[in-house]
Amino acid sequence: MCRSIKTLREPYVPEVTRADVEAAALQYVRKISGFRAPAAHNAAAFDAAVAAVAEATATLLDQLVVRGGGQQPAARG
Repeated sequence: MCRSIKTLREPYVPEVTRADVEAAALQYVRKISGFRAPAAHNAAAFDAAVAAVAEATATLLDQLVVRGGGQQPAARG
């Protein structure tokens, strides 16, 4: 997979920002689609995919329970 996508959960990072989640989503969609930047006729689909992956990522991180961890990650915003 994409080596530039970083682990975004405790204990690897103490706080995850919305920008962190969106950057990871963008890297994922770029890898899957094969486009660094889509052509104009694919831009809407590309942007929608980035948004959907970012939302799914935020949901996952919000719901993960890390054994031995203090608290769950704070909401991103």
